[in-house]
Amino acid sequence: MENSKREEHSEFLFGSINYKILLIGIGVIALGFILMAGGGSPDPKVFSEEIFNFRRIRLAPTTVLIGFGITIYSILKNPNTKKA
Repeated sequence: MENSKREEHSEFLFGSINYKILLIGIGVIALGFILMAGGGSPDPKVFSEEIFNFRRIRLAPTTVLIGFGITIYSILKNPNTKKA
């Protein structure tokens, strides 16, 4: 009967460094989407050039892509490798 009792040891899939990097990546993605916000015109009949500025066209998408890269790195990083 004692063999039927098994020790269950729950372990996280990633190491703590992976979760920290993942949270940083999610934060960078959120920052990119915040940078994309705005630029609309209060009057829908009036065109606003504000939607085509550098922040919304270049900076925000680049920030989001960098955030996705950080997130993918955090998933692929092996927490069990030891430096020599």
